[in-house]
Amino acid sequence: MKPVAFKPVVVIVGRPNVGKSTLFNRLTRSRDALVADLPGLTRDRHYGEGRVGDHPFIVVDTGGFEPVAKEGIMAQMAKQTVQAMVEADVVIFLTDGRIGLTGHDREIGERLRKSSRKVVLAINKAEGISHATAAAEFYALGLGEPLPISAAHGDGVTELIEIALEGMVEPLPEPEEWDGYSPIVAPSEDEFVPIDPLSHRVKLAIVGRPNVGKSTLVNTLLGEERVIAFDQPGTTRDAIEIDFERGGRSYTLIDTAGLRKRGKVFEAIEKFSVIKTLQAVEASNVVLLMLDASAEISDQDAHIAGFVLETGRALVVGVNKWDSIDSEKRDEIKRELERKLRFLSFAKVHHISALKNSGINPLLKSVLDAHAAAFAKLSTPKLTRELQEALEQQQPPRRGIFRPKMRYAHQGGQNPPLIVIHGNGLDDIPDSYRRYLESRFRETFKLQGTPLRIEFRTSDNPYKDKAPVKAVDPNKRPRPRGRSR
Repeated sequence: MKPVAFKPVVVIVGRPNVGKSTLFNRLTRSRDALVADLPGLTRDRHYGEGRVGDHPFIVVDTGGFEPVAKEGIMAQMAKQTVQAMVEADVVIFLTDGRIGLTGHDREIGERLRKSSRKVVLAINKAEGISHATAAAEFYALGLGEPLPISAAHGDGVTELIEIALEGMVEPLPEPEEWDGYSPIVAPSEDEFVPIDPLSHRVKLAIVGRPNVGKSTLVNTLLGEERVIAFDQPGTTRDAIEIDFERGGRSYTLIDTAGLRKRGKVFEAIEKFSVIKTLQAVEASNVVLLMLDASAEISDQDAHIAGFVLETGRALVVGVNKWDSIDSEKRDEIKRELERKLRFLSFAKVHHISALKNSGINPLLKSVLDAHAAAFAKLSTPKLTRELQEALEQQQPPRRGIFRPKMRYAHQGGQNPPLIVIHGNGLDDIPDSYRRYLESRFRETFKLQGTPLRIEFRTSDNPYKDKAPVKAVDPNKRPRPRGRSR
């Protein structure tokens, strides 16, 4: 029996607040989807990897389905759900067993009956309820036998997936046993292929204030309306990860919720969205800070940039909606950038239009450059040689009667690059001299787009714990040996 070459796609649909995200987290064994007792929490498609026994599959969480919605955010959510159903191999129609069958459920059921997809009807929140009672009225949907489950507790979930995947997957074959005679031949040196350390997938988190165009940029890069881009602050509530390829490189885009000032974050769910955004920044390789050219550069933009800098992630700045402002406003924005975001001098700034696909290719080029700089391997001889040349040009300032002595440097880490400098008396090196060394290293090794950290390590004095030697007074005559007469 041969293993299948694809993973079936399981899409979860249903009206708002029936527990779709809870089921998604159960199937993926994660907390990737936000869960709260709030209708309409999930808005975009959310993909994850699931497995039941030997059956791997892709599971898709969707927003609350409003088939009759014609405009507004609900219509955009319905459009996302319909697109997910087109991609599906099987659809799990999730309903609420405690509320019972509703007119909304009937509308969704009618839509699913007309589709060509396999549909499995699940009755959620059925814990503590007679299964026969919970399922009775749902037979009216004409979608087969309803399956009572509890996504929160896991009751009936395994059976649900086994029925959903029935006939779609085959178990992976058992590994063949070794007969004890076949020799194991190690590959020759010619068969080893060196691995490019920068060939791994670039994780790019797109962050910024609400309504600066983050989701629009994601859709432009993908060439489809993958996430909801709506002229309303707070449209994106979760951190959505999307894989794509461009120019021979693999990326994972992370569309995040907009970050508002702390004093304006009131809803509990928005606080969770902020946490997910901050976690996405820490999990990324490169961060794209999106700014709105049609609005002023605010203190909140500086706060977001400061957090990215603290995490040590490589950074690119994209000033969006550049096509919507005149030359006078452009000059003003450039001055504001220089004044409020001066501490991001290492980051490349691009003026783009996500809506009109303007300036996107140079932006991605800077993302790759920043990624390469963050993972650069710095040679110890070159680092030490550059350190010595920097010392010849400018010595560190004295501390009292002693001047710090720097002996050699080596790389201590990546993402961000860490340079460790060893010597004596390095405990009180001023920040100005640290910045001087940072600019020298950055220019020599072309570390554009990534923060650079320098750590000073002072060598221990080997004699500090030994007893001091008693001084000898040259004017004092030595005491004679033996008995005196």
